[in-house]
Amino acid sequence: MIVMKFGGSSVESAAAIERVAGIVAAHAARHPVVVVSAMGKTTNRLLAIANAAVAGKRSEALQQLHELEQYTLTEGGTVDGAVPALFQELAELVKGLAVLGELTPRSVDAISAFGERISSLIVADVFRRKGLDAVHADAREYIITDQRHTQAVPLYSETYERLEKLAPIAARQIVVMGGFIGSTLAGVTSTLGRGGSDFSAALVGAGIGAEEIQIWTDVDGMLTCDPRILPVGHRLKAISFSEAAELAYFGAKVLHPSTVVPAIEKNIPVLILNSRRPEVDGTRIVSESVPSRNVFKSIACKLNITTIHIKSTRMLMAHGYLRRIFEVFDRYETPVDLLATSEISVSLTIDNRHNLDKIVRELEQFSEVGVEQGDAIVCLVGENIARTPGIGARVFSAVKDVNVQMISQGASNLNLSFVVAGSDVERAVAALHEEFFADPDPAVFERRPA
Repeated sequence: MIVMKFGGSSVESAAAIERVAGIVAAHAARHPVVVVSAMGKTTNRLLAIANAAVAGKRSEALQQLHELEQYTLTEGGTVDGAVPALFQELAELVKGLAVLGELTPRSVDAISAFGERISSLIVADVFRRKGLDAVHADAREYIITDQRHTQAVPLYSETYERLEKLAPIAARQIVVMGGFIGSTLAGVTSTLGRGGSDFSAALVGAGIGAEEIQIWTDVDGMLTCDPRILPVGHRLKAISFSEAAELAYFGAKVLHPSTVVPAIEKNIPVLILNSRRPEVDGTRIVSESVPSRNVFKSIACKLNITTIHIKSTRMLMAHGYLRRIFEVFDRYETPVDLLATSEISVSLTIDNRHNLDKIVRELEQFSEVGVEQGDAIVCLVGENIARTPGIGARVFSAVKDVNVQMISQGASNLNLSFVVAGSDVERAVAALHEEFFADPDPAVFERRPA
């Protein structure tokens, strides 16, 4: 058995879903379980409808919902009567939100889950009409989570126990289910957070003992640089789980960071493939290291981050300074990406600015604080770089004309990261790509045609 996950752009229209049906049909002998995201930008539209409802704009919210239903039924090309029924259920939820005037995390999960609930029904229906023996499965019956709504964490033993019961069905029929969604032990709808469909696919793969997890998206695989920053990257044929996780965390949008966790635990290969170009081999993510004559495998970028500089001469030779700093971030549940320290000063980066003002006010009680916004993290990822002489010299020689604000290396043997102004990121990535990927190893990279 294999798991095939298709993102929103892969199921955004009837033509796209028919293309997916063709891809799945070509893999039918491998007993696929198909995990799908919501169609196109449906989740964003659902949340906009919810916000309009709680803001007292009931008529506007219902009109937006009607437009979404028309789009879904037209673009989805479905005849499944269960889909209009779901929209009726959704309309009742929107009316209830308008009365309550409040959008709780639990309500956010309830309304945003409709995107995957609807798309999975549509895809299963199209599959059947294309001659595939497909059956729909409600992901909420199999993915069991805690009660942290909008960012739920799977309860692994319960989830895997449920998924074991799915395996015999998958051995007989093509199972179609929604990604991103689950339910609590009490049966309340929950979600794994944005991008969680990849995570769902990995959970399903681990739970049914899949031989492979395929992530079908709209790019050819993982590249040597972010195509949004520099569209000249080479495709990676293979990369290790640990390298892929670093790239995902530091901005490689093609893969959700949590995806690799269940796959690593079960040693299941993950493939990144393009649903618009299924003939391309994509990128294979495996447990073992992938040898390469190139020092780095890829350059990732995390944009729109905030750098915070914290300084206190009163803390010279005093203990507990870092503890006090990180207690502040812990109170406001704000993760820190990079960190650089000296005796009296600390620089760090965050990408969640929701509680920035409160964090700064608390830090100012015992330190001088400076904040720089609109920065970017540039992260070079490769195996064993900390033990490769001369790498730092090559990196910073390549970006000698770019102002580097902060450097982080040593905590990981897999990455070398630094911070630049957002306006300098394209120039920095271009210089680094020319330095390290001018001659890509053909065993590891598929060179982009000149």
